[in-house]
Amino acid sequence: MKKIVAEILAIGDELLYGQTLDTNSHWISGELDKIGIKVIRRTTVGDIEEEILTAFAEAESRADIILITGGLGPTSDDLTKPCLCKYFNCGLAIHPVALAEITELFKSRGRELTELNRQQAALPTACEKVTNLLGTAPGMWFNKGDKVFVSMPGVPHEMKKMMADIVLPKLMQQYKTPVIHHHIVKTVGIGESFLADKIAAWEKVLPENIKLAYLPSLGEVKLRLTGVGASSDEVKRDIETWVEKLKPYTDNYIYGYGDDSLESVVGRQLREKKLTLSVAESCTGGYLSHLITSVPGSSDYFLGSMIPYAYEIKMRQLGVKPETLEKYGAVSEPTIIEMANIVRAKFNADIGVATSGIAGPGGATPEKPVGTVWIAYSDKHQTVTRKLQLSQDRMINIRMASIAVLNLIRLSLPQ
Repeated sequence: MKKIVAEILAIGDELLYGQTLDTNSHWISGELDKIGIKVIRRTTVGDIEEEILTAFAEAESRADIILITGGLGPTSDDLTKPCLCKYFNCGLAIHPVALAEITELFKSRGRELTELNRQQAALPTACEKVTNLLGTAPGMWFNKGDKVFVSMPGVPHEMKKMMADIVLPKLMQQYKTPVIHHHIVKTVGIGESFLADKIAAWEKVLPENIKLAYLPSLGEVKLRLTGVGASSDEVKRDIETWVEKLKPYTDNYIYGYGDDSLESVVGRQLREKKLTLSVAESCTGGYLSHLITSVPGSSDYFLGSMIPYAYEIKMRQLGVKPETLEKYGAVSEPTIIEMANIVRAKFNADIGVATSGIAGPGGATPEKPVGTVWIAYSDKHQTVTRKLQLSQDRMINIRMASIAVLNLIRLSLPQ
């Protein structure tokens, strides 16, 4: 089955100036992926005729389908229709059905149809009109050999309605496309390059119809397996087989799949084991508790938290021994052990966790540079600590330390 590929052209100076965010191309890519059409390029072009015409030609040389958004307004800076006329060597003429639709739309809104608005019904004679149910700018469908050009308005809700109701169904009729299925494997606690080394032997023997992509983010790496085939069930079975083969290479780094978040996976484990959790966080300043409580139903297992940020609060409110702080400092293994153990006891929880560190940019010493963080997990059987050496960026350190604690809970829970 021939692979069908598309290119998306977004037209408008406002996109290049950064005044408008191009959400259209993102949405279109996702919808095409669902019907087995692969987007190979997304291009943004300003309101310059020469650039638009060049973009048309280059897209045609690469793609089977060229989807264009923007530049269909009634004013002089809207160049898409004139450029399409020039590209397809045709004229511009009032389309009677389009004019009737625009006239009715204005009438329904109690507005007068001006000559400028009437020109919205002027379409290239080489195109097939695509009805715009929500606005005044019709879409345009061009067939050029085995290639298709579709021009749509840049207004997101108008474009989405046109795509969903007309363009996507018509593309599915015109092209027989393969099934594309994505499967996301989520890992934590290992960097991208280290993970790549670990799974190199597995990756090397992946079949041709399954492609692997590494998608790193703060503290996590997603593996995206993309399978292509004639049948959805067949592609899904193939990917599931290869995910099972992946597991022996990844130790305990895989924490979830698809839309799983680390906080939701940990919450699910706590709920299943009927365990409760309490938190004492210093350097993370409540961010860890925010992640935990962002999960619906977290009150089933999360009892509460303390943020003993200052020395005095660590001693007076939490109960860390003054001698521990004096001898070892707030950012130390002995202090973090006490914090986790005490918060567990104070809340009468099954598990207590704690964070203390130097988020930055100040507060560092030669022995404890910015990014030094201690975390701890405590239950009635064990206390587990980790020392982290993170970055120079405060917010990155807060985020990564919180992820590290969640992962520590995941790995330390009683079996």
